[in-house]
Amino acid sequence: MAEREILTYEMFGTAVRDLAQQVVDSGYEPDLVLSIARGGLGLGMGLGYALDVKNLSAVNVEFYTGVDQRLDVPIMLPPTPAAVDLAGLRILIADDVADTGKTLEVVRDFVADQVAEARTAVIYEKPWTVIKPEYVWRHTEAWIDFPWSAEPPLVQRAKPGP
Repeated sequence: MAEREILTYEMFGTAVRDLAQQVVDSGYEPDLVLSIARGGLGLGMGLGYALDVKNLSAVNVEFYTGVDQRLDVPIMLPPTPAAVDLAGLRILIADDVADTGKTLEVVRDFVADQVAEARTAVIYEKPWTVIKPEYVWRHTEAWIDFPWSAEPPLVQRAKPGP
């Protein structure tokens, strides 16, 4: 089995604070933190508190279907943030990892024409990503075991049909 990157909840707390400090040190003051669900939700909440940003939102993007299994292109799932809600804001897009970078690219492109500025923050960046986030905690080539997804779900929900 290939070596994996293991993130613990304690390390996650450190990553959130370190990323928030990078944002502060850069002088960027986001008006809104936009989390990419599901992996970016915890990071977005943590960055919101650390940066004193109460305006948090989320967007659902599906790409991974399993370990190293992904759809051809990321799909943004409804509901999506309304353009009027984002108009003129400085936003910080939060996600757990920039692997291919295509999920971040879809979200960044979605908001690009509506916001004053958009920057991205991730816990992990892989070297082959098409998006280079402004704020990165660690770089890795390995598959990452996140603490929230390291164990299987407690229930198995039926997958919606085509």
